[in-house]
Amino acid sequence: MGEKVEAGSFDLADRHAFRRKLQQCQRALERMLDEKRFDRPKNLLGLEIELNLAGSDGLPRMMNQQVLERIASRDFQTELGMFNLEVNIAPHRLGDRVLDRLAEELRIGLGYADRKAGELDAGIVMIGILPTLTRDDLVSANLTDVDRYRLLNDEIVAARGEEFPLDIEGVERLRYTASSIAPEAACTSVQLHLQVTPDRFADVWNAAQAVAAVQIAIGANSPFLFGKELWRESRAPLFLQSIDTRPVELQVQGVRPRTWFGERWISSARELFAENLRYFPGLLPICSEEDPEAALAAGQAPSLAELVLHNGTVYRWNRPVYGVADGVPHLRVENRVLPAGPTVIDVVANAAFYYGLVRSLAESRTPVWTKLPFEAAAANFDAACRYGIDARLTWPRRGKYTGTAETDAATLVLEELLALASAGLDAWGVDPADRDRYLGVIEARCRRRTNGAAWQAATYHRARESGMERRPALAAMVRRYSDLMHAGEPVHTWPVGVTDATARPV
Repeated sequence: MGEKVEAGSFDLADRHAFRRKLQQCQRALERMLDEKRFDRPKNLLGLEIELNLAGSDGLPRMMNQQVLERIASRDFQTELGMFNLEVNIAPHRLGDRVLDRLAEELRIGLGYADRKAGELDAGIVMIGILPTLTRDDLVSANLTDVDRYRLLNDEIVAARGEEFPLDIEGVERLRYTASSIAPEAACTSVQLHLQVTPDRFADVWNAAQAVAAVQIAIGANSPFLFGKELWRESRAPLFLQSIDTRPVELQVQGVRPRTWFGERWISSARELFAENLRYFPGLLPICSEEDPEAALAAGQAPSLAELVLHNGTVYRWNRPVYGVADGVPHLRVENRVLPAGPTVIDVVANAAFYYGLVRSLAESRTPVWTKLPFEAAAANFDAACRYGIDARLTWPRRGKYTGTAETDAATLVLEELLALASAGLDAWGVDPADRDRYLGVIEARCRRRTNGAAWQAATYHRARESGMERRPALAAMVRRYSDLMHAGEPVHTWPVGVTDATARPV
């Protein structure tokens, strides 16, 4: 949804034309796959982080346009809510000191953005869901005033035909009814891109699906919504429910949600793009003038604008992406699993673990997805979102044993997956010092059984035990979180509890 979309209204002819163009795009894509027209391997990674704006009181600030004017950098863009920003890091080649370079770029960029936001009594907070958001904050009036967001809201509301009920039961239970998609803006994530060749795409996507639960377990950072303590990674159920175009009757019939884990392992990228066309109606039926098949016949790389736009409205946790750079088409796997934060070091450690582990699993002689039922991978994802670092996951037995066994996520990482991630980073050519530093953060999290969600919950409960009421405790926790986030030490080292300074109302 990062592409510019012009406001307008759609009629039946628009939707018919869009479906026809989507089918043309799919045929063109399949022809390019058959004729091997895609870019050669470049080992490129990309990174995007969605951010929150909060004041010194820990409460959200609805001023992303004003902050962006101060930042004045193309690296920063709007996001769905007026309290959201997004930062995009230019693609990097995997290898050498890439992890330290990523960390340095993020520190410089986020530090600059935070200083500029500070001129407006706001600050940058990297966190999966800002705990101090209220129901009054997540309303349509606080959607960013950009055509694509307004159009997306209007089309999803129209497709559903009724309000959006939120019902999430975790440590506490939240029940709420929204009249727009604004609650989805609460979900801020890290998106990891990996450019791959068509021949490797299925293996990389399957590997990413298999490890999604582990990523969430060790990286969960979203335990609160509207003041309620819910799942350790509450983004997952919130994202699903807040943009669900299916009324109850279609849910009962088994119609697939647009926020989708998937339902099977794949053998080709074309399967995912084809599923997106087959299962999901177009939300934004905007047609370009390009004839993709004519462009191919002329030896050009088509933009496949309709396919790209449609693909951006199907919210897979691991999404297939088509793009064109310097006139050459390429494919990427976009990993959308992780929440933002807590610190730059934590974000880069999560990225190191993902890129290393996916490389090892994708190149394994006995791929994990041949031994792990897809239904088990989906159940793992649900368990990790609910329980975070304390989740128990199903995983193939090692060595001569067959079948699967249940183990806790931290033990699985320590005893098996860290070594695979390390070997994968070696295969990418990542410097051993970078490899050990950032995987060491993952190891320490697992040994201490703590991550962002665990710290948030523990600090909140410590504040409540000291006599603070719910809302002041959450605000104090956010202020302390922000201080520690900007200090930059990884979350497993953070002391639990608020300080005298952060406990006092601002």
